[in-house]
Amino acid sequence: MPDPISVLLVEDSPVALEILNRLLASSSDIKVVGKASNGKEALDLIPRLQPKVICTDLHMKEMDGLELTKQVMENHPRPILVVSTSVQKEDTNTIFELLQAGAVDVFPKPNTGLASDYEQVKRELINKIKILSGVTVFTKRQTPAINTPNSANNFAFSANITGAIKIITIGASTGGPQALHKIIAQLPSNLPVPVVCIQHISQGFLQGLVDWLDSECKVKVKIAQVGEIPERGTVYFAPDQNHLELNSQGKFIYGSSLPVDGHCPSVTVTFKSVARFYGKATMSILLTGMGKDGALGMQAISAAGGITIAQDEKTCVVFGMPSEAIALGVVQHVLPVQDIASLLLKNIAKT
Repeated sequence: MPDPISVLLVEDSPVALEILNRLLASSSDIKVVGKASNGKEALDLIPRLQPKVICTDLHMKEMDGLELTKQVMENHPRPILVVSTSVQKEDTNTIFELLQAGAVDVFPKPNTGLASDYEQVKRELINKIKILSGVTVFTKRQTPAINTPNSANNFAFSANITGAIKIITIGASTGGPQALHKIIAQLPSNLPVPVVCIQHISQGFLQGLVDWLDSECKVKVKIAQVGEIPERGTVYFAPDQNHLELNSQGKFIYGSSLPVDGHCPSVTVTFKSVARFYGKATMSILLTGMGKDGALGMQAISAAGGITIAQDEKTCVVFGMPSEAIALGVVQHVLPVQDIASLLLKNIAKT
């Protein structure tokens, strides 16, 4: 029987700390190995306790959860779940700032603070911790890295490049925002092809994700609109509650709102539509996510002669979606997320 998941709780409210401790203690798969009332105390405990997962509040005196996340990811990298009243649906800027700092996920506390309301979300919280315990995280330096001549960020295209790839499609679910950031942030402003993304995300969070990526990246990032033709140097996201497809003229249309593979928008629906219009000129990338959405869509792109790439298990938060495509035998390249942009850019540059 595997050892229980060791968790460090960081919370400045004694009441909330006790409630969280009791909730987690109800699972035989989790063991709270330490408690801290702020980030500074937590940093002192980590080297000795070596927790597998850190659950931290956001607002705390001396050192808050954001600064703790930055310090942990630079000096003691491990999965962090931010449990706070300030990561509700309306707090998109805060959420994506935490994800950018290195937090793997967020979990909104019940606004009431009542133990009975915490009890209602107990299973979801425990499941999140179980998922996070399997995540491999990497040191995240807070000072900007110096670009080398071979860095993807320095990849430049001539104005008249006409490569074999005409469009890139990317599908992602759980853990997707961080993975998408790692890829899209490396794309140059003169990227000669459009990118179409499908991210499974809770309703109300999409615009925040788009705004965050647009502010962080050189390419333009937006939600696809009906009637638009995908343009080079632009990253388009499927809208909330509608499948994103292309019509016979290559213009965006919103399809049915019925779930496919359990999701709307569905990665498979968009991948298949892009494959029908662009054929072998398509490059598809399937990133971290739970379930099987995107596998059959990648199969369609592979059958059309396009390039297919999947994120590897080590860098996925959840390996479900990429593993389903790999199992179908339709993935040409399996790569760590940090290496995907380089391969993408090299393939686009081929004439």
